[in-house]
Amino acid sequence: MRSKLFILWAAFRGLLLILVIVTAVEAPAVVLPSEPAKPIRVWEGLSSWYGEKFHGRLTASGEVYDMYAPTAAHPTLPLGSLVRLVNPRTGQSRLVRINDRGPVIEGREIDVSYEVARSLGFEERGLARLRIELLEVPKSHWRKTRTTD
Repeated sequence: MRSKLFILWAAFRGLLLILVIVTAVEAPAVVLPSEPAKPIRVWEGLSSWYGEKFHGRLTASGEVYDMYAPTAAHPTLPLGSLVRLVNPRTGQSRLVRINDRGPVIEGREIDVSYEVARSLGFEERGLARLRIELLEVPKSHWRKTRTTD
């Protein structure tokens, strides 16, 4: 009788463990907002992309550049800023994180990774006029620039 109770108890604990694991696995890792974030600032500018020549090199943020990652270079936005880029010609948009400095060519506003250029439909042309929407600036930036009275 005791062994039957032990087996039933062990089976119950096993099922409970499986239930906990399945629930955890199916839970979303990130909850996405139902509406797009409201931009802090919106402007347009000429964009180009950079790829193979810089792939594997260090960026201004200290990260290794990955031409297949959703990243971009901007001359003044704080590193780590989140930006939505929209190609008005195609309507395609992409979220990117600023992790590098650039572009180095005058008249260009932002350099994007090859993957971002591909997803926005201008990898072959090399240049595109994009709408740039600043969505988020790292909290550490505000701590550095905050003044006290």
